[in-house]
Amino acid sequence: MTFHKLLISTAFALVMLAPAFAAEIAGKWTAAIDTQIGVQNYTYDFKVEGGKLTGKAKSQYGETEITEGTVKGDEIAFIENLDFQGQALRIAYKGKVSGDEIKFTRQVGEVATEEFVAKRQK
Repeated sequence: MTFHKLLISTAFALVMLAPAFAAEIAGKWTAAIDTQIGVQNYTYDFKVEGGKLTGKAKSQYGETEITEGTVKGDEIAFIENLDFQGQALRIAYKGKVSGDEIKFTRQVGEVATEEFVAKRQK
């Protein structure tokens, strides 16, 4: 019975410590994304609470709320619902954090898939 309690306590401690091992994502990040319509300059302002990612994405097309955001270790994902010239455009992001960089892939509606790197603003 003692071994069983020790095993449960250890598992609980590891679950509680998991966020401490997650990459530090909160803050401002910038990127220049080469797209089919030219280079788009973005600033992302990320907020993280537990495994939930929120914040804003800002480009020359305006500022949008980040939705459906998740953080799992060094991987993040979120949605940007952009109003592009009066048309709703859903952009789905997936990224992997490595130090002061995030390597992203984003799916722009059904139009394009783009890869880029965002850098932490210091």
